[in-house]
Amino acid sequence: MPPPPPAKRAKIVNGVAIPPVGAPIRVQNAIEAANLIIRKPYVYGGGHRPYNARQAQSASLDRGYDCSGTISFALFGGRFLRSPLDSGSFMSWAAPGKGRWITVYTNPGHAYVVIAGLRLDTSGGDRLAPEERRSGRGPRWRKYNRSPNGFT
Repeated sequence: MPPPPPAKRAKIVNGVAIPPVGAPIRVQNAIEAANLIIRKPYVYGGGHRPYNARQAQSASLDRGYDCSGTISFALFGGRFLRSPLDSGSFMSWAAPGKGRWITVYTNPGHAYVVIAGLRLDTSGGDRLAPEERRSGRGPRWRKYNRSPNGFT
């Protein structure tokens, strides 16, 4: 059986991701959860409190998020996680390799995720669109992927 076709790409409108038509509901929910924390500041250790709700839309938000807290919150929203993970724990989370809709890139010091073709990251990495340079650190959707070198 041939592999499934690549997933469609989400769009960024005013910093918020719009899921592509036909994306699985869990992927749409992960994007919606991430949109709740977009523009929050980067805070080391932020986003690692236990979740106090069954869904992201009802969870209390931290004042800021670090890289793995950002990914955890998005994945919690899509019901891929029940509790937050740190960057090191993401190294052994799920099957290795690129996913059709969601791929987590991690190393012991940083992590980011690509959901429906958009990078959710707390740092700019090596590739930023001109309009992204002024967006600051913290959970942000990024138009371009960064180099996966050094990430698993």
